[in-house]
Amino acid sequence: MYNNIKLEKGLYSITGKTFTQALAELDPDENYENTELKGLDAFERQLKRFDIKVKGANSDRVEKFFISTESAVLFPEYIRRTVKQGMDEASIMGKVAAAVSYTDGVDFRGLNVTKSGSTDVVAEGGNVPITTVRLSTASKTLTKFARRLNCSFESVRKQKLEAFGVVLKNLGATISRDVNSFAMTEITRGITAQTLIGSELTYADLAAFWASMGEFNMTTMICTPDVMAKILAMDEMKYCIGDYMAGGTVQTPYGVTLVKCPQLTGGIAVGIDQSSAVEMVLGGDVIVDYDKLITNQCNEIVCSVLAGFSVLTSGAVRTLKTTK
Repeated sequence: MYNNIKLEKGLYSITGKTFTQALAELDPDENYENTELKGLDAFERQLKRFDIKVKGANSDRVEKFFISTESAVLFPEYIRRTVKQGMDEASIMGKVAAAVSYTDGVDFRGLNVTKSGSTDVVAEGGNVPITTVRLSTASKTLTKFARRLNCSFESVRKQKLEAFGVVLKNLGATISRDVNSFAMTEITRGITAQTLIGSELTYADLAAFWASMGEFNMTTMICTPDVMAKILAMDEMKYCIGDYMAGGTVQTPYGVTLVKCPQLTGGIAVGIDQSSAVEMVLGGDVIVDYDKLITNQCNEIVCSVLAGFSVLTSGAVRTLKTTK
């Protein structure tokens, strides 16, 4: 049972497994079917074992993790999960990436998809149109995104985990915003931006931009806050407020989800067909320096992630110049 598992920092260093995956092998989830612990994963069961409450007004203090050498082993995983939650909340990749892949290496080669022929209708004896998939001619190196939080144990030991979690989520959000910025730079590289019809951004420009994607379906448009404000102020958008009230997102009348990205540069908006445009490649999960956190408590917290991006299908990403 979960309360008899021996916790040691070696669980973090098993090749190809996360801490929770290694822990789940010792304490499988299926053992808890039809019990009050159903729905908790192996890590959450260990929090229950040591009675560590990480959320809510009655959350414990940071020092609760260090009541024993075994409970201290849980602290890096708590850090990782909380940082990752902040990253996920700030990431725009959920509305951008068509595929998310993982690699054990430090570089990758994306796929290039090209089509020949204008129609799939083939006359008797005619040539069959071809869709060609090839590896990119050059490999890309995964980029490391990291941030270090300096905080003495004395300064945070009495802090509630609910409040400390906010700091950790903000750390994760900061990393994620840099990933967002890098992704937009990578996937728009070499694309010539469509220009405005007049001197100011209008609804007609948005409609023309949407139509410019041709056979692809623009599902997402990423823009800076000031451009998004201009779009939302257009008369044609006044009936779209119900989308935000219902689901927390804003769509244009023709179904394009608007996504705010303050880190977007170059005076452009980016249109994407999420179903076929972008692959996100990760070099594993969020990494936390577990050894220092266990042995030195939390004098220094370093979190990092490796990521890279490639365009899968030419034409599924378009850009619009938002100023003259």
